[in-house]
Amino acid sequence: MERRLLEAAMVGSATSMKEMAAQDPSLLLGTTPQGNTCLHISSIHGHEGFCKDVLTLNNSLLTVTNMDGETPMLTAMTNGHMSLASTLLECCCTLGFSEAILQQDKNGCNALHHAIHSGHKDLALELIEKEPALSKAVNKYSESPMFIAVMRDFTDVSEKLLEIPGSSHVGTYGHNALHATVRNGNAVMAKKILEGRPWLVKERTRDKKTPVLMTVIWDKIDVLRVLLEHDVFLGYECYDDAGNLSPLLVAAAYRGHVDVAQELLNHCPDAPYCDRNGWTCLHEAVKEGQTEFVEFILRTPQLRKLINMRNNKDGRTALHQAVRMCNPKIVASLLFHKDTDFTLNDHITGESVIWQLRWASKHAKTLNWSLIPCFNIG
Repeated sequence: MERRLLEAAMVGSATSMKEMAAQDPSLLLGTTPQGNTCLHISSIHGHEGFCKDVLTLNNSLLTVTNMDGETPMLTAMTNGHMSLASTLLECCCTLGFSEAILQQDKNGCNALHHAIHSGHKDLALELIEKEPALSKAVNKYSESPMFIAVMRDFTDVSEKLLEIPGSSHVGTYGHNALHATVRNGNAVMAKKILEGRPWLVKERTRDKKTPVLMTVIWDKIDVLRVLLEHDVFLGYECYDDAGNLSPLLVAAAYRGHVDVAQELLNHCPDAPYCDRNGWTCLHEAVKEGQTEFVEFILRTPQLRKLINMRNNKDGRTALHQAVRMCNPKIVASLLFHKDTDFTLNDHITGESVIWQLRWASKHAKTLNWSLIPCFNIG
């Protein structure tokens, strides 16, 4: 690029540019080592007047891409000049330069990706209206415009994208738009996605998480309610935990998410509560020291049968587990519950919990024995 033209583009001097173009129109096609034309340079600096004037002389500059794969419109966006970007978009539409509008940069991002990433919802809606095909592009990070919009909780943009047949909903690491709305806890958007693309509720991320499992992990009760109202059998789902299928109640117990567990039971009164090894959500809550969750189970009639359940591996009840964890509050809660059978023996030592408490000094410290004189431990 001619140095004088570069300087004119930097400061937005349309007069100098026109004088040079009058002498040699081909000068406008010159580029910097980065592949930028004078239209790119003026777009970097946001000189809207210069851009309009240069396009009256050579509108083909709208289609030229630099070494980053950016058209001048993309350059204007990535440099924060959204008004200029809108002007260049209008020029492309008027001239029928659809390919320039759909251009993806070196990272696979098109104008709609950038508008949403930058939080410019009005421009995003304008792009969707003028070039719906932008919604189908996926960047090199496997992100669709819809996924980004849902992640940013832009409901109006997300709704418009959902209306476009064939618009992509994929996201990074195997996520989809429904996974994204779970993360945000947006129950309204979750319902709209389920209405338009119900199959997304069955899709798993790369680490095998479904949307319903993510509601449990992230404690998103409102979204969980929407999912279960859509399909109650989602509450019976089991997830892969290091090769072992575990129910949602175990995932809730691990994190102490009592409200999530209650919501599951409201819809699925017989929701699975243990894995194939007999490890229950009560065992899990005890192991993780989730006292509130333990107390929730103890006061929930449909889960009281878990109190004396033994796992398959070593025949230990939740009370055995509590003794092993030396958690005084949980031991006391279990020991004093009227349904607890403290005489049950495990399969490893053949001893009951009371004997283990009595003879293990570090365990004995977990209880004030003067408070439980009624136990006959021999």
